Amino acid sequence: MPVTVLVGIQWGDEGKGKIIDVLTEQTDVIVRYQGGNNAGHTVEVGNDKYVLHLIPSGILRADKRCIIGNGVVVSPVDLLSEITDLEARGIAVRDRLEISSRAHLVFKYHRLADAARELSAGKAMIGTTKRGIGPTYADKANRVGIRACDLCHKERLESKFRAQAERYNRIFAAQGSELLDVEAEWATISAAADALAPLVTDTVLTVNRSIKAGKNLLFEGAQGMHLDIDYGTYPYVTSSNTTTGGACTGGGVAPRHITDVIGVVKAYTTRVGEGPFPTELLGPEGDSLREAGHEYGATTGRPRRCGWFDAVANRYAVMVNGVDQLAVTKLDVLDNQKTIKVCTAYTLDGETITDFPADLESLQRVQPVYAEMPGWMTDTTAVRTWNDLPEKAQAYLQWLSELLETRIGIVSTGPGRLQTFSA
Repeated sequence: MPVTVLVGIQWGDEGKGKIIDVLTEQTDVIVRYQGGNNAGHTVEVGNDKYVLHLIPSGILRADKRCIIGNGVVVSPVDLLSEITDLEARGIAVRDRLEISSRAHLVFKYHRLADAARELSAGKAMIGTTKRGIGPTYADKANRVGIRACDLCHKERLESKFRAQAERYNRIFAAQGSELLDVEAEWATISAAADALAPLVTDTVLTVNRSIKAGKNLLFEGAQGMHLDIDYGTYPYVTSSNTTTGGACTGGGVAPRHITDVIGVVKAYTTRVGEGPFPTELLGPEGDSLREAGHEYGATTGRPRRCGWFDAVANRYAVMVNGVDQLAVTKLDVLDNQKTIKVCTAYTLDGETITDFPADLESLQRVQPVYAEMPGWMTDTTAVRTWNDLPEKAQAYLQWLSELLETRIGIVSTGPGRLQTFSA
């Protein structure tokens, strides 16, 4: 039975939550394998809109088992809030959600450290969401992190929490930063631990037993390829592996079990935060895309930077992730574009290049080389099949397929479940 990994191949915000929701109709188990509540997956079901930050998107389908894998960093307080909000809207969560005992926990001192670091960086800031994700992964690497298994042992949890909180407060005091109210934070964490401890288990066993039982599994990534800690536009990246390989290390699945990799990509490009963006459109063109696509962050509300499709960056992402098929979202946002441009190469210091530079300084200097085609100037939001797409829209998608050297498998022409079809 299929084991599918779904990855974003741009800078995040590609519409993964919507595609995951559609795919979960035929899926038994959905596994979130990296990131934290710095990501937001938006799903619209009928007239209802859900924004999920830690819980896999499959939770919106009543018969699906959802797993938060060991590669995710989990804020106990925010996770409990997300569970409570979903339950208040009639979504059963606790009997279908598992939290990896190996997942590391995010605390308020991580958020304070994140904000202090961004403030002190000045113009060199990364543009994080200030949710404490980076400091939590740093604690994990430094082997001082606190894991979800500690939620099940209150005295041990308290001892570790107080030790780390005091260490961070010494750092904050030396910096002249805001100190953590340790007692108030512990009271909050203690209550969250009581609620979440029953959900903590060895999810690697669940994953592999499900595969052995012949169930369909879907591994859900957050952010996108170009925010990957190794392959992204370093240092303007997140702190985890957002690529296909992250599903193995962060979800507990062996590479040999993966049967399909779906890369999600917008029909144009967006980015949030700092960092290079070769095809960024400034002024009215970028504003037009932003408003047509409602490009504001689901987690922070920040306006997204917008630009034309970058085939150079995306072709590299397809290669690294081993993408078998593309899911192209927000095609409808281009409905009113008389001319559509695609970056097919860069120029760097007068030389044409077709490979994506690893060096940040080089990437900041590249200039996009554009090819263009006439737009279809037709509303596609009511289209439900490939054959009903305007010919020019079909031609655009086929062009992207050729440039990225992989097939188009799924097309989305709006935020709703029904506005999605096979290519």
